[in-house]
Amino acid sequence: MTDMTTLLLTITIFVLAIFIGTEVISKVPAVLHTPLMSATNFIHGIVLMAAMLVAGTALGKGWAFIVIGFLAVLLATLNLVGGFVVTDRMLEMFKPKQQAPKETKK
Repeated sequence: MTDMTTLLLTITIFVLAIFIGTEVISKVPAVLHTPLMSATNFIHGIVLMAAMLVAGTALGKGWAFIVIGFLAVLLATLNLVGGFVVTDRMLEMFKPKQQAPKETKK
């Protein structure tokens, strides 16, 4: 395959992954979204590792491949961090609320 064919194939896969990911996430009810995010943080880590592999193989193939690899790493990192932020916020909801200490009058 030529570099142009490989680039077109890479961009096509990238765009299709965006559409498929959007469709899958949009079909999840809002009630289940937070538990699913917390239960799948390890998947986000795997996606980030795969994005780093893609970015690493892009070196030496041209600037377009490097940009796509960088975007993959950036988006996967945002996905991973977002998963942990959502999990942390969800866990904060289950912590007991601490009452402020009452002031005593002297």
